[in-house]
Amino acid sequence: MKDNFYDAVVIGSGHAGCEAALALARMNNKTLLLTLNLDSIAFLACNPSIGGTAKGHLVCEIDALGGQMGINADRTTIQRRMLNSSKGPAVWSLRAQADKIMYHTTMKETLEQTKNLFIRQAEASKILTKNNKVIGVKTSQGDTFNCGAVVVCTGVYLKSKVIVGKYTANTGPNGFAPANKLTKSLLDLGLNIRRFKTGTPVRVHSDSINYNILEEQYGEDNIQTFSFMTKTPPKNVIKCYLTYTTEQTKNLILDNLDKAPMYNGAIKGEGPRYCPSIESKVVRFSDKERHQLFLEPEALSTKEIYVQGLSTSMPTNIQKQMVRSVIGLENAQIMRDAYAIEYDCIDSLDLYPTLQYKNISGLYFAGQVNGTSGYEEAAAQGIMAGINASQFLKGKEPLVLKRNEAYIGVLIDDLVTKGTNEPYRMMTSRAEYRLQLRQDNADLRLTQKGYDVGLVTKQRYNKYLQRVNKIKQLKTEFDKIRPPKEVNEMLSENGEVEAKVGISISDCLKRANITIKEVLNYFPEFKNYPTSVLTQVEIECKYEGYLKRQDVQIEQARKQETTLLPTNINYLKIKGLSLEAQQKLDQIKPLSLGQASRISGVSPADIAVLTVYIKTINK
Repeated sequence: MKDNFYDAVVIGSGHAGCEAALALARMNNKTLLLTLNLDSIAFLACNPSIGGTAKGHLVCEIDALGGQMGINADRTTIQRRMLNSSKGPAVWSLRAQADKIMYHTTMKETLEQTKNLFIRQAEASKILTKNNKVIGVKTSQGDTFNCGAVVVCTGVYLKSKVIVGKYTANTGPNGFAPANKLTKSLLDLGLNIRRFKTGTPVRVHSDSINYNILEEQYGEDNIQTFSFMTKTPPKNVIKCYLTYTTEQTKNLILDNLDKAPMYNGAIKGEGPRYCPSIESKVVRFSDKERHQLFLEPEALSTKEIYVQGLSTSMPTNIQKQMVRSVIGLENAQIMRDAYAIEYDCIDSLDLYPTLQYKNISGLYFAGQVNGTSGYEEAAAQGIMAGINASQFLKGKEPLVLKRNEAYIGVLIDDLVTKGTNEPYRMMTSRAEYRLQLRQDNADLRLTQKGYDVGLVTKQRYNKYLQRVNKIKQLKTEFDKIRPPKEVNEMLSENGEVEAKVGISISDCLKRANITIKEVLNYFPEFKNYPTSVLTQVEIECKYEGYLKRQDVQIEQARKQETTLLPTNINYLKIKGLSLEAQQKLDQIKPLSLGQASRISGVSPADIAVLTVYIKTINK
């Protein structure tokens, strides 16, 4: 039946599912998006925010490739700030408080208005295959949808269980229904299933907070937006607040650890190290007398306040006491209790860098089902899985981003090469080429790639080309040698040694006390250039030496990345490899010598043996 045939089926409508479905549909594939509940589309189950340290980079990269998260985040922002702005540009990270309700409705509207995309509320129960190829998806209602590719984006819903003290319930986040049937199908297909855990803090009523004794946190204007397509920057319309736990909070937790599911054995799943519960923080950092908390509005149309940093799975009576021991929350009224949630996920080592499952052609995985945490990490995988599923359907080369090309490349390479034993979170420290992988140049790195695979629109591409031309034009102007008298006043008044011979503005910007602001003060003719172009050129000038040094490192690494490894190598029979290396290489089946070198347990000596072996089979 034609109504039941699609080019691709996406299972799950969280942030990974939305990006995967949009990418497939926009690349002219008839796409079905299956969701347990239409009301859970792009639901911000935990923090009502997008971006943050390293996560902001991912959102800008998603946008540069032609994705949607950045556009909708800008549309629904109620406060935004640039984190790490006192440090170098490599770690600047945009973070926005989003209106939780508006973000869901905006993304749902985007999906509903997208050509080639069909949305259906149903539970996927089985992935159908034939001769190790995907042929369809069956739902628990008994419907079968035939297709050539499937992208699994089930988030935290696979056999999900909510835990609050001794109370447990087989439910997904926020009371949404779980997906109880698909895990068996994944096991039958040979995937390794694991159990992870995450959690979310309490929500309290805004009117019950004593804001008078709290520190206000304001948003920032005149900073970068997530999307390069956003014309009017969002306004800051709300304030957040900073508060702290107290000694009473600490003692209350320590006195009741036997009631904490994290410590009494009730929780079996592995939790996120970088987003721990308050009880874990109190135990781990026992010398600290207090912990920082942020109070963040969830939306403009609700009184719910998210208490960031107070994630817990303690019994509700203990939660109430904990909340009221916090400065400013002495009379707080809890609207939603905090909870932990356990769920099934796969071992990401079962995937190729394309995010396709190694044993089934046309079967892709993206998001928290791959063992990651965070909306941004999920969306980044979603767009890549969608792109590669589309390329697979059309018989074209997949798109695999390298570690020197994108944070998305680092994220996926880490997952499929190193794996993860806890919910994986993106951090700037994971990217060895982070000076190259900044938020401000995401479009310069990735928009051409998005256009080449057919996801970036002509409108977006033309805007990108205009920006590229303006950057080149401004850099040419800055590189021109100017007489000393034109620049010396600027140099001397900013504490820099005057130039004795001609000097360019580019060279002036390399000096510590000269910024683009000073340049514009003395050379106002450049004020007509967009702020983003001025910032881009300033960074390129100021960090030119470091960037060139990193280019050399990238070129050295590129040689190993271009040495491809056949997927049918029998590593168990290669003499000279250590036993651990044989086993790890056989499991992961790296696509290049570079990927092989990053596998835990594979030594430089093993790589030397592998290099010789490749030369012998290529003769």
